[in-house]
Amino acid sequence: MNAKQLTSLLCSLLIVAPVLPAQTRTGVSNWFDGFREPYRWKDVAPINLGNSTRLDQLMRAGKLYLSLQDTIALALENNLDIELQRYGPKITEAEFQRNNAGSVARIGSQGGVSTVTTGASGAQLFVVAPQTGQTLQAQTLDPFLTGTTSWAHQTVPQTSPFVTGNNALIAQRTVTNYGVTKNFLTGTSAVLGFNNTLLNQNSGRNDFNPSKSVNANLQITQKLMEGFGSAVNRRNIRISKNNMKVADLLFQQQVIVTVAAVISLYWDLVSANEDVRVKQQALALNQKLYDDNKKQVEIGTLAPIEIIRAEAEVARSQQDLTISETNLLQQETVLKNALSRTGVSTPGLAEARIIPTDKIRMPDTEAVEPIQDLVSKAVAGRPELEQSRINLESAKLGLKGTRSALLPTIDAFANFQQNGLSGLLNSQLIPSVVPGQPSLPRNPANVDGYFLGGYGNALAQVLRRNFPDYAVGVTLNVPLRNRAAQADVAREQLSLRQSEVRFQQSLNQVRVEVQNALISQQQARARYQTSVKNRVLQEQTLDAEQKKYALGASTIFFVIQAQRDLTAAQASEVAALSTYARARVELERATGQTLSSNAIQIDEAMKGSVAKPPAAIPAVQ
Repeated sequence: MNAKQLTSLLCSLLIVAPVLPAQTRTGVSNWFDGFREPYRWKDVAPINLGNSTRLDQLMRAGKLYLSLQDTIALALENNLDIELQRYGPKITEAEFQRNNAGSVARIGSQGGVSTVTTGASGAQLFVVAPQTGQTLQAQTLDPFLTGTTSWAHQTVPQTSPFVTGNNALIAQRTVTNYGVTKNFLTGTSAVLGFNNTLLNQNSGRNDFNPSKSVNANLQITQKLMEGFGSAVNRRNIRISKNNMKVADLLFQQQVIVTVAAVISLYWDLVSANEDVRVKQQALALNQKLYDDNKKQVEIGTLAPIEIIRAEAEVARSQQDLTISETNLLQQETVLKNALSRTGVSTPGLAEARIIPTDKIRMPDTEAVEPIQDLVSKAVAGRPELEQSRINLESAKLGLKGTRSALLPTIDAFANFQQNGLSGLLNSQLIPSVVPGQPSLPRNPANVDGYFLGGYGNALAQVLRRNFPDYAVGVTLNVPLRNRAAQADVAREQLSLRQSEVRFQQSLNQVRVEVQNALISQQQARARYQTSVKNRVLQEQTLDAEQKKYALGASTIFFVIQAQRDLTAAQASEVAALSTYARARVELERATGQTLSSNAIQIDEAMKGSVAKPPAAIPAVQ
């Protein structure tokens, strides 16, 4: 290996040294793996379609015993809407890494739409991502290593042999250049270059042949107006940090939406079970009436037509019970799909019956809280409002970049270069300048011996700074009308104003939602209290009608009518209690209290693992 090759290798190693790790796990330096690391792609784990063990722990004898807290825990662990949203923060982390390298984000940098799935129906809530404004030329912050190696053979005809000594200059040129480019957030860029040229010519006029030229140069450019300063060039990094916060808030919002939907599904299932119970009681009453009438017909105290009426009422009650039972099965299917990663195809889950262990309870009194306090809670706790605030901040940061693009481009530059030259004494004869005179050999005494030598001599000249070059200057680029940049600034300002109006709309909507949710809860409570009174009244009416019928003072028509009214009152009570439960869930969501009211830890939701163990399965069912 000659001096040139050795020096080139050492320079290459010095340039790539910053990316190499100090040690491997075994403590032995492994520079090759460190060199390859930035060029490897990292595999993302495949999706997980396995359910949590909690689902199996709550199964017994083909039944799934669910408390409300276990239902919420299963949703946090297995719900696919939540699982889908878990990838959002990971994507923004990758974008943050990209922005830290100085590249513009691939998504979201010009505005976009994120979605939050709103429960088992699959409906989606659309959340507008921030617009970050006109993007300047990206300042790539990761250093770049460049290299060029070339070999060339050239033959150039000459109009006169005076300069080269012949009419056909033949040259063989080998070029090996290295460079490192680095940009900085201040708007500064630096290029460090190391260039080598080996030249061999057939010219007798050269003192040295072959010759080796070496130079090391540093060029620094600083933006003075457009693109100046870290405030402008760091904006994409700051926006990326904001996007990471937005992604976390989107996940939190998805958890809130999913949990609220699952709680409502659970109470709907509880109500569906209660409705089945009511229909079973109605069937039992009608069956008893039929049996009693049949006995009276047999002993001759009742007309046979009354058996037909009672039998028709049994058939109607049986139909009502069948509809109620199938509605319950449908409700179970919807809830199973929300609590399992593979839906009802999960082994054993499709056939399992869900047994809810919690009941809807109406508190004796409602906590009275001023509406302004509830609105304050909502403004502080609703994640979508915080998203809007962060998006507004990102839009303002993006506007800085747009305003910077409005300025003229003025760049200051400085160039520093060290040169070196070395070669062997040209063995070719010196052509005579007098026609007819013979060429003469070169006298070594007439050649500057400082330049005689190999590659090491040229490199030493560079290191000693024997032949320095310096240059400084300013470049100017001023658009004379600048209409496009002005239009961009105007458009971004108008878009920002629109975002501010939308934020105010969101605030107003939150206040409306809180007030409506509070009114709905008050209405649901009033309906339930009325339905309870009506059910008690119908029970008393039926009891009185049955006693009158036994004494012969009433007819079977009135007894059947009283039984129907009681069944309707009982069903109305069940529906009113279910409506109250849904209203309470909606009030918690509207005020941003869903997570705290149900003791949900967002980090557990992110991991998909709830620490609280499953509730004990009741011993007797």
